[in-house]
Amino acid sequence: MKRRDFLKGMMTVAALAPVSRLAAAETKSADGKVVRRKYRDTDLTVPLLGFGMMRLPRRAQGGPEIDYDAAAKMFDRAMKAGCNYFDTAYMYHGGLSERCAGDLLSRYPRESYFLTSKMPLGMLRKEEDLERIFNDQLKKCKTPYFDFYMFHNVSENSWKKAVRFKVYDFLSKKKAEGKIRRLGFSFHDTPELLKKVVAAHKWDFAQIQLNYLDWTLYRSKEQYEILTKNNIPVIVMEPLRGGALASLNPEATKILKAADPNASNAAWAFRYVGSLPNVLVVLSGMTKMEHLEDNIKTFSDFRPLTDADRKVLDRALVAYRKSLAVPCTDCRYCMPCPAGVEIPKIFGLYNQYKLSGNRFLFVNNYGAIDEDSRADACVGCGKCLKACPQKIKIPDELKKIGDTYKRMAGRRRAAVDGCCEEFFA
Repeated sequence: MKRRDFLKGMMTVAALAPVSRLAAAETKSADGKVVRRKYRDTDLTVPLLGFGMMRLPRRAQGGPEIDYDAAAKMFDRAMKAGCNYFDTAYMYHGGLSERCAGDLLSRYPRESYFLTSKMPLGMLRKEEDLERIFNDQLKKCKTPYFDFYMFHNVSENSWKKAVRFKVYDFLSKKKAEGKIRRLGFSFHDTPELLKKVVAAHKWDFAQIQLNYLDWTLYRSKEQYEILTKNNIPVIVMEPLRGGALASLNPEATKILKAADPNASNAAWAFRYVGSLPNVLVVLSGMTKMEHLEDNIKTFSDFRPLTDADRKVLDRALVAYRKSLAVPCTDCRYCMPCPAGVEIPKIFGLYNQYKLSGNRFLFVNNYGAIDEDSRADACVGCGKCLKACPQKIKIPDELKKIGDTYKRMAGRRRAAVDGCCEEFFA
């Protein structure tokens, strides 16, 4: 992206998010609680910070099992802070996320929290699956209804399936029965398809990927504007782009720290999306208590971005884009890989290397992956290409990373054999 194009996009954000409109949309924070936004022109308010349940603390690294003790403490802290919007889905944590929501949230009165789940369009094989899956979700979540419910991961192919299986008719019936309070969809595709989806039915909300990197890169700006024009409230997913905008690289981090030494990189990203007036909830997949505490700090004393802040983010983004490797958000829709390749893990290690420049760490960590699960094991079946919301050319990226590892590993062996320190710099 050219710098001129990015600046133009940032100027559009400024026009969309004046502070005066934000003030009217929020309920002021009190007693350390997160700020809230009104749902359309109603008295209903929801927390601007939502608890995403896709990246809960795990009992073992890489496994799907959730650490209930750690998760329960985080849920309790979130509820105390007024962060009472919880977003789960049928396949999160290998199918265990919804059960966790039911087990832990049922300790609270049902009317004290908002619960969201989704119909997994990719798992539908026939219309009868709708009733079975929906009833299973209610049972696992230990709830008589969902406050917000959506079509999961709408894309070109999944939308065709949704139309064929009459998913909207089925879910509208559940809404009429009181088992769904508000019906929407999560979206991973082009603005062109979004226009078709919006025009097809009456929607209560929509969930899109939005952050300051994707504003133009992923065409999130266009998606936001389409939904805003049609008076559809926006729920934001991937505000940190899978954690990438929380870490950044040293140069970009230095720019943000110089502007505000007390703010985390994540806080800047959250303030960016929260400054948009049509954003209802910003989801954060919080794994550690420290993540939750930092987010509560950001959203309990929420400060919309100023023009000066946007200029700071502009400089930081220019610095960050220089080191961006693979735009993977670790959503794991590509998993499990039929060939057993650890796709998100490999991309994560490679991005970490590109950000840090630490070749030694990359070779060590990549080498620790089982040989049958490395990039070389990719057979090019293409299943991941259809599943990836980011439209990453996964087989091509895997080959590049595999070749990079071989080259580096060869240099490392040569350095060790020759007692050379150069590789380890």
